[in-house]
Amino acid sequence: MLVLLVTTGMLGWFGYEDFVGALTFAGRLTGAVLVVVAFVTLLGAFAAADHWLSHKYEYSGVIALIGTFAAALTNLLVTAEIVQNGDYWYFKALFSLLTVGSAWAAFTVFRTSFVIPAPKRVAATLIVTTVIAVANFGYQSLYQPSQRESTPDIELTVEQPMQNPVSKVFAVPVTIKIHNGGDAAFYVLASEFHAMAERVPLTKRDRPREKWRADAEAWREYKYNPVSRRETHQPGLLVSAQPWMPYGHWIYGKDTFSARVVVQLPKTIPYDQLTFYASAHLARKDRSAIENLNGVGNSWQKNSPVPVRLKSKDEDCVEYESRIKENNSIDARTRKPRHIYVFWRFGQHGVRIIETIHSKHGKDEPQDVVEERYGLRDIETGPVERTLWDVKNQR
Repeated sequence: MLVLLVTTGMLGWFGYEDFVGALTFAGRLTGAVLVVVAFVTLLGAFAAADHWLSHKYEYSGVIALIGTFAAALTNLLVTAEIVQNGDYWYFKALFSLLTVGSAWAAFTVFRTSFVIPAPKRVAATLIVTTVIAVANFGYQSLYQPSQRESTPDIELTVEQPMQNPVSKVFAVPVTIKIHNGGDAAFYVLASEFHAMAERVPLTKRDRPREKWRADAEAWREYKYNPVSRRETHQPGLLVSAQPWMPYGHWIYGKDTFSARVVVQLPKTIPYDQLTFYASAHLARKDRSAIENLNGVGNSWQKNSPVPVRLKSKDEDCVEYESRIKENNSIDARTRKPRHIYVFWRFGQHGVRIIETIHSKHGKDEPQDVVEERYGLRDIETGPVERTLWDVKNQR
């Protein structure tokens, strides 16, 4: 009976939290199922006590069998979830004991003599309970993480440069749009737009093959460095970098957000073209919840919180951090608290944003876990090139 009472308390705890706070409808349905199982288990505990002690109720034996069977099956599924994803050993030990204890209780009740008013109905009840529990667990743990979903698209449009003859500068307006064609909402972790200025001189003769190979090797270090027979592409220099959406902003299903960015430069710049990039770093609302993303420091301050591996004399780094919430109560209670860290790295040759998720003093989660479990998505557009011949040739 103690095993059933503890099972009732644990399943009721997990179920209530999921029913009122899960991030998806399937999660809340799981919570409702756990609450129902907790209630059935409680009835089974009282029925088992009557079946073994007082025998006041004729059908206490069959009620005890249904309650202990439901407890054993649910404890087994919860144990599988905790063993796979949980961090705390005592939860694994507790639910392993509850699974064994409730299975033993069900087997013991089954071997006793009691009245079964409708054997076929009882068997059907047990079968239906099994199917519902397994189907719900499979949908929540197997189907949902593997389903494909639409990812928002970014469109970057470079407009005609605007001239200022008085100050001898020009401006290039850029319009950036993000469209979420799916139903899931996305939380904006960071967005970045940056422009690179490049020199692209032409050679009089075909370049040697070794130069082509050097260009191909440069792809490792630079985002964009094409191979060309006559053009000599050099690593671009960063001329502008900024966010174009506020972090913490929501992109809801079927929603569109647009921004207009202006890059201003002098006409005398010694570059041949501008190359534009834009990206958005998002988190699916139905996979995880970001509590409060805030800046925590930068790489050049004293006692910087930025990890040593991300520090470089050629690049600067700004760090943001937030607690990230699991999408169901079982994982939230049996896993160590996870935090998400967003790093904005920028230097002369570009800018990039990096996200990591890990518990305090823990290792970074693998990329597949970051994407599938927590729903992080990085979307990019670019390079979009714009030559400067028309601007520089004007007098």
